[in-house]
Amino acid sequence: MDNKSKNSLWSYLPITFLTALFCCVLWGSASPAIKIAYELFRIPPEDTASRLMLAGARFLLAGIMTIAFGSVISRKVLVPKRESLKYIGILSLLQTIGQYFFFFMSLAYISGVRGSIINASGNFLAIIIAVCIFRLEKLTVKKLVGCIVGFAGIVLILGGVRALVSGGSISFQGEGAMLMAALFYAFSSCCIKIFSKHENPVVLSGYQFMQGGLVLYIIGAAMGGQLVFWSSGCAYNLIYMGFISAGAYTLWGVLLKHNPVSRVSVFGFINPVMGVLLSALFLGENKEAFSITGMLALLLVAAGILIVNIEIKERK
Repeated sequence: MDNKSKNSLWSYLPITFLTALFCCVLWGSASPAIKIAYELFRIPPEDTASRLMLAGARFLLAGIMTIAFGSVISRKVLVPKRESLKYIGILSLLQTIGQYFFFFMSLAYISGVRGSIINASGNFLAIIIAVCIFRLEKLTVKKLVGCIVGFAGIVLILGGVRALVSGGSISFQGEGAMLMAALFYAFSSCCIKIFSKHENPVVLSGYQFMQGGLVLYIIGAAMGGQLVFWSSGCAYNLIYMGFISAGAYTLWGVLLKHNPVSRVSVFGFINPVMGVLLSALFLGENKEAFSITGMLALLLVAAGILIVNIEIKERK
């Protein structure tokens, strides 16, 4: 991290924490919002085409909101540099098309509670990828232990080692798709850190949302999907889902630009907690959320994220 980033307002721990908390509350509400959207738009689990159109519409709207918001703050229209088009293309493939193709698929087959906990594996995968592939940070014993603890929680919510071996309680469309979404998130998280050195993270987020959303929408429409606004609730839901991405990913990208990946990722433990609580509140999934297995899995995942990044308290 350069001196400019160290002196930035976004690098001060209280600001970093409050911003990350806000992002996690938004992200935590994503699973309930999407499952509610399936009901409002009357999209059954097997209707992949309409699901892609919904995802595409969400991110196309998110991109417009992101660029509009950033332009107002910057007092100028945000336009990407020519050399940044390749970064936007890569991010749209990873962060929007790849991640949310699987994310929307998964939530059509599993509960919001289960999805929120499994999706948290992206926090551990991001650290592993940052260390082993992009060489953005060094592997430490604490990070290794944290990943083991966190993945133990993922294995638990999946039904334990026996369930993984037999494959009886998991499916590719459900749990498998959410794990794939987490993997795409991990790669995109590291890429944002790298690309934001060359381009405004708001520009990267906004334009990759629009590009990825447009691609998803066109694919869904070509497959015969439809997006019918049966009530005003459909419009409100879509606007909110757009705001989730516009607000959370833009701010998260800014934090990654001015902080080490691990310093930002440590606050990711709030994400699955909010996802579970909001799923219980809005989807009525109290039984699963507050079961012994659910609570223990969430505790392990949250503890793993904290352990893996606890070094932010250490002074060099």
